Amino acid sequence: MALEGDQEETPISENPNGDDEIGEGSNADGVGGFEDEDEDEEEEEEEEEEDEEEEEEEAGRGKSREARLAEESSKLESMFRRLASEKVKLRVHDVLIRGNTKTKDSLIEAELMAVKNATTMQELLKASGIANHRFHSFEIFDSVGITLDSGPPELPGTVNVIVDVVETKNPLTGDLGIFTKPEARTWSLEGSLKFKNLFGYGDLWDGSLVYGGDKSSEVSAGVSLPRFKGMVTPMVARVSLLSQDWLKFSSYKEQTLGLNLGLISTKRHDLTYNVAWRTLTDPSQMSSRAVRRQLGHGLLSSLKYTFRIDNRNSTLRPTQGYAFISTSQIGGLVPDYRSLRFLRQEIDLRCAIPLGFYRTALNLGVSGGVIFPWGNGALGTPSSLPERFFLGGNASPVCTLGGPTTLLGFKSRGLGPSEPRRVMREKYHGENPESSGMDVVGGDLAVTAFADLSFDLPLKLFRDAGIHGHVFACAGNLTKLSENEFRRLSFQNFLDSFRSSAGFGIILPTKLFRMEVNYCYILKQFEHDRGRTGVQFCFSAT
Repeated sequence: MALEGDQEETPISENPNGDDEIGEGSNADGVGGFEDEDEDEEEEEEEEEEDEEEEEEEAGRGKSREARLAEESSKLESMFRRLASEKVKLRVHDVLIRGNTKTKDSLIEAELMAVKNATTMQELLKASGIANHRFHSFEIFDSVGITLDSGPPELPGTVNVIVDVVETKNPLTGDLGIFTKPEARTWSLEGSLKFKNLFGYGDLWDGSLVYGGDKSSEVSAGVSLPRFKGMVTPMVARVSLLSQDWLKFSSYKEQTLGLNLGLISTKRHDLTYNVAWRTLTDPSQMSSRAVRRQLGHGLLSSLKYTFRIDNRNSTLRPTQGYAFISTSQIGGLVPDYRSLRFLRQEIDLRCAIPLGFYRTALNLGVSGGVIFPWGNGALGTPSSLPERFFLGGNASPVCTLGGPTTLLGFKSRGLGPSEPRRVMREKYHGENPESSGMDVVGGDLAVTAFADLSFDLPLKLFRDAGIHGHVFACAGNLTKLSENEFRRLSFQNFLDSFRSSAGFGIILPTKLFRMEVNYCYILKQFEHDRGRTGVQFCFSAT
């Protein structure tokens, strides 16, 4: 207890002046310093905890993003699997069209009928792809986008279709070019002018001019409507003035003023009507008797139907697939004595067989055509000269699909029936004149066939550029059927009179045409045929 008393009295006796307050103050300061240090440590711990929480939140957000991406990817995969395995039922709620300032809504809506009527997702995707392709084929839009969006929340199982179009900025376009034809030793100057979407119905107005070095020319103007009066197929009308010079081959000039109407045009079917006023003249006055009989005016009024299937993997270098085309034409639909009455049929069949090495493929083709007059006295009447078949020329038989026309190694109109031209005796003053040449008069029945084996060249540089080689063989013949000549037709004689050629060459494909450098060897020809063995150039449009 004393110790305690002494302890209690000591501060009082030692600090008579109130130093005890200073001591107390000093003790207060010391306690306060410890409290500040504790607070600083607590703040640092709180900051560290906050940093750790932020890092954990960031990690959580990163994981959530990855989880969301994985979830969305899983949903897409599930959707694709569902689309592939089963039909997904839906209904199109609304179709929105945006961006068309000049084009009529009715034109765009007409192409979207299949989209509106789709009942499954598969049908909707297919119809949207077809509609997109159709819009681009109009040539009036720079871009077209079709977006599928979910419908209103209160209507589950519905979608909205949004069509965004960008109309072409420059509706007026033109082309001008000079094209050469080395195999015919001639050239042509071609120009065209086109105005798009003049009235907002997708209408295309165009005019063209072609002038050839062989004295041929063509001036034409036309209009095309993708939809006319609710018709599913486009409507095409074209007026043309055509002038061709056949004096070198057949001693006549042809001038035709005509109107062509495209009535039906789909992927496999075409129906056209053509009416034209045609004039045949002979300025040389040396044409053969068969040509002279057809000089003058004629009225052509014909309906032509074309059916085609082309399942080849390429038109420039087919390595697999097949193609078939059939063209039927009837002329003489106008009750006029100058109307040309005839029936004309053409067929063309192609087949490409892959051989499995070096992209080697065997292309086989056979084509035929026949024309015959109809009406009173048709059996003894000659067929129309310009509608007959003429063989020859150096266009590639692999690319040319449409009927019997091409036979490699023979010049244009280089084989077939021919007649001697008339001789102007007054020019020779009684001397014995020599023959002035032959007129090629064409045939009423024509058949051609070819075999072409194409293959890659060993150099990688050529393979990368698409340059390849080929060997080929061609055969063909044509004969006369009209004027009772069909009675004397013999299958064996027709087969024995086939002309043929063979050869090899290199093919250089480009974006605009296919060029061939061939060596052709004439295997069989007759007296007045114009076949030639040697190097020849072939150009075929893509």
